[in-house]
Amino acid sequence: MKIALAQLNYHIGNFESNTKKIIDHIQLAKDSGADLVVFAELAVCGYPPRDYLEFDEFISLCENAAQEIAKHCTEIACIVGLPVKNEILEGKDLFNAAYFIENGKVKSVTKKALLPTYDVFDEYRYFEPATSFKCIDFKGKRIALTICEDLWNINDNPLYVSNPMDELIEEQPDVMINIAASPFSYTHDDERIKVLADNAKKYNLPVFYVNQVGAQTEIIFDGGSLVFDADGVMKAEMKYFEEDLQVFDLTEVEHVRNKYPQPERLTDIEQIHDALILGIRDYFQKSGFTKAVLGLSGGIDSAVVCALACRALGAENVMSVLMPSKFSSDHSVQDALDLVNNIGCMHEIIPIKEVAESFDHILVPAFKGLPFNLAEENIQARIRGIINMAMSNKFGYILLNTSNKSECAVGYGTLYGDMCGAIAVIGDVYKTQVFELAKYINKEREIIPVNTIVKPPSAELRPDQKDSDSLPEYDVLDKILYQHIEKKQGSKAIIEQGFDETLVRKILKMVNIAEFKRYQTPPILRVSPKAFGMGRRMPIVGKHLI
Repeated sequence: MKIALAQLNYHIGNFESNTKKIIDHIQLAKDSGADLVVFAELAVCGYPPRDYLEFDEFISLCENAAQEIAKHCTEIACIVGLPVKNEILEGKDLFNAAYFIENGKVKSVTKKALLPTYDVFDEYRYFEPATSFKCIDFKGKRIALTICEDLWNINDNPLYVSNPMDELIEEQPDVMINIAASPFSYTHDDERIKVLADNAKKYNLPVFYVNQVGAQTEIIFDGGSLVFDADGVMKAEMKYFEEDLQVFDLTEVEHVRNKYPQPERLTDIEQIHDALILGIRDYFQKSGFTKAVLGLSGGIDSAVVCALACRALGAENVMSVLMPSKFSSDHSVQDALDLVNNIGCMHEIIPIKEVAESFDHILVPAFKGLPFNLAEENIQARIRGIINMAMSNKFGYILLNTSNKSECAVGYGTLYGDMCGAIAVIGDVYKTQVFELAKYINKEREIIPVNTIVKPPSAELRPDQKDSDSLPEYDVLDKILYQHIEKKQGSKAIIEQGFDETLVRKILKMVNIAEFKRYQTPPILRVSPKAFGMGRRMPIVGKHLI
């Protein structure tokens, strides 16, 4: 039996596009000699559909699309994911399911049992878990079909009390197929490979796994579909961050080693780079946008975002706005201009000195002679936000936010100023990683000026300002933040690792009191195991750690 894995980029709720793409790849798989073509979890509607699932019309459109897809399954079978109605009154109204389609008809329905409700997942909000399981017979082989999380309950601290495969294995299947919508993080590919290999070894069966690719607002899917033999040896690894279709002979997977080529594994920074480009591109294309605008300060954050945007959208579609103030250094303006010249994007220079002075003048009576402080600094940042939004409104540009994760974590940013935007490109990238990204972007030629990379970071909102005036050095700050955010460690555990107690408590307090800012920031492209946004839900008024 020849099995095709179709790793595709779906668009949530775009049934016409998704259905056409699926049908086109059914034909491509058929032309390639496949007996069965496998599509991803909730492929018909896109993942995650969220509260679209509460609309009866949405569910009907899913079923209509599936029936149209079925018409094209002649001389080839397919497996495709979609939500289906729960005909039993008790419980949730839907199942996260997969159709097995053969000879133009739905022959079998497989329902997901283990519904993740953690981090970015919220499936139990919508779906009823399956309680019965049955294999699928096709071409003389018996298939144990599971959906994403159903294979993930195989570790030292299981989240669920049951395993679908423990029941399916009793029917003596020949192969496991798993369809998934498994979001990207720069650590997830290694975890995914281990989980699937452990399943292959535990059940002594080959595993065929297909993942989605593409970005859905903040969630990015990296593809990387996989095939393992019964010994848990990886036989194939499909492309990352690209659509792909490959056909595998089950007999060869079972008996021939190293039959299929595997791509070279990417480093963490390479993965983050490729994920962010995909995230920007899909956010724009799926929203019907074409052109971006951002404030270009001469600093490393805006430089990296500008470079990524130009790679994702084309330099001709990116407008960078230089907004020097009376505190901006000459070299910052020149660094920004050097980047523009290196990369070829559009730019405007709009000085804000006179605007800031106008605010200073009209606020003299209200400020009652109090000295210059954070208020005047934030006014400058908000002036820049207004100018960026004015460019957006006038020309239809979509504003890119350039705040990094370190800044987001400790609240080092101005609401309605430098924290505004439609999508936060590097809001899940620590400052130390931003420096690595800049060096990677420059690997073939200088795009980001060297001076932008080597100079001390500064917001330039007061004379001789440096980030280090308000924050610890980033190499220390980021290590503490990583332990707290990604590793979920409290102050005591972090201090026991050797970090200064006063510093740790100060940083964790800054993280907690900045929660109100993060509630009001744009969606953040998720590249880490724990990103701000829908995957990290903290109370604004909580007292813990303050």
